[in-house]
Amino acid sequence: MPHSAIVKDNVAVITGGASGIGLAAALAFARAGLKVCIADVDQARLAEAATKLSSVTPATHVMTFAVDVSKAESVTELERAVRERFGGTDILMNNAGIQPGSTLFGEPDNWQRIIGVNMWGIINGSRIFAPGMIARGRRGLIINTGSKQGITTPPGDPAYNVSKAGVKAFTEALQHGRTEKPAGAWTAEQTVDFMLARLEAGDFYILCPDNDVPRALDEKRMLWAAGDIVENRPPLSRWHPDYADAFAKFVKGE
Repeated sequence: MPHSAIVKDNVAVITGGASGIGLAAALAFARAGLKVCIADVDQARLAEAATKLSSVTPATHVMTFAVDVSKAESVTELERAVRERFGGTDILMNNAGIQPGSTLFGEPDNWQRIIGVNMWGIINGSRIFAPGMIARGRRGLIINTGSKQGITTPPGDPAYNVSKAGVKAFTEALQHGRTEKPAGAWTAEQTVDFMLARLEAGDFYILCPDNDVPRALDEKRMLWAAGDIVENRPPLSRWHPDYADAFAKFVKGE
């Protein structure tokens, strides 16, 4: 059964929509009867993609827009243009992404561009589009295109891995909605003392405890968080009421 936002005459906006996954998604939404805006930095590809979309849906249901998702003002212009043309947005697919390659000590401009498009593009899109989507008062959907490389972080392309790890963390926070930060952190002095001791011991991963949580519990929480992905639970599920009992049993080793 399709998501409740994927219905005829709803509006879908896809960044990076002129090719690849973005264009494939745009075609699928168009076939489902949605009005579609494809946004991309490449004007020539946008024109080609619009022609393809017009073969499966009326041209009046197709919109193109040149955008640089790394720039908030450009994304703001996109949101305004979609609102003026179609009345608002029901589905936002933050899909724009680049992978030109990177090295640990490569040019900073390359790092900034990768993180600007891959991570800030998703943050910009979500922050700028979500308020209007909520104001529409109907079911909406934000889809953020990530990568397994943001989870498994294989060597060889560190900037891309960093950007996609940021996408994972941001999207989990976006879905969960919690904004308050738990209390109980150590003082700066306690943290540094612990860090120096663990460096002397040769640790690479320094897992600092705090006034509330011992290391053993932090380890359980990390294993549970990995299980959210492997077992397809909701993100941050240990805060989810449907999983509270299961997490408690997990911590106890049951």
